[in-house]
Amino acid sequence: MAHTMSRMGDVLAGSHAAWEIDSDSVLIRFERGIRTPKLFQALGERRVPLEALDTVSLAPGRRGTVVLRAVARAGADPLMDAASGQLKEGCDPYRLVLPSAQEQQAREQVDELNKLIADRPAPASVRDLVAPPEAPLHFKAYDGKASFDGAAVSFRWSPTGASTEKWKAGDQTFPVTELADVEWRSPEELNGCLRLVPRAGSAAPAARSELDPACVVFGPGYGPVHESLPFAAAVLAAVRAADRTPESRPAEAARIPLRRDPADIAERIRHLGDLHQAGLVTDEEFVSKKTQLLSEL
Repeated sequence: MAHTMSRMGDVLAGSHAAWEIDSDSVLIRFERGIRTPKLFQALGERRVPLEALDTVSLAPGRRGTVVLRAVARAGADPLMDAASGQLKEGCDPYRLVLPSAQEQQAREQVDELNKLIADRPAPASVRDLVAPPEAPLHFKAYDGKASFDGAAVSFRWSPTGASTEKWKAGDQTFPVTELADVEWRSPEELNGCLRLVPRAGSAAPAARSELDPACVVFGPGYGPVHESLPFAAAVLAAVRAADRTPESRPAEAARIPLRRDPADIAERIRHLGDLHQAGLVTDEEFVSKKTQLLSEL
């Protein structure tokens, strides 16, 4: 692979990605090879305005390489805000590994980029200068399926993975206008989950993620980074946008649940009956939840 750079407008081709540097932005294009991190493949490409960057640095890497790294300003990139420092080094989309033979050229490019960043007038707001992943998005968690259509987040509980408490609460739909934030805890760590934070005045979340109907739980093979993090970033950006522009908030129709497949309703009623027979659901809860499920037909 060729590695060339000398002026603004050059392409820096490195490990798993190439940076196209212009006078006002950096376009990052990620490779789609089998060795490329799945998060990079999911992102495809990202245009980063220079106003979104705090600084760019160059440091020695491993095995005859140098590492070019940009740092996004807080609030400028919903993906990095949602990640909150939890991404592993190899999955940092602002990191580019280059051969050490090009260290001098890379250093000149970094100096020029930092000068351009310093000389640009400060924007009125840096919030979400980098475009978030586009909806619709979905992923499978351990205890349910999460989907986001751009206006509302939906959790549909798994008959085998969800807790009794979540089954009692029923499937959930959260318009972004009712949310204050989204918390993503990496599935590569203990207690990985995605939790939606309601606006002030809403019900407080449960202490444990497996009991909280505003939270889906990850686990081995569930909620992988390349699926759940772009999801969290898209929701975060939508929540911020709704907060900035109340007049453009989604209509109340977003609250209306979708009609369900009759076979799915029958299966869920069967599972509810099993919980009732096992004494985990009271008579009143069984009748109430069964009525709710039938109303979705």
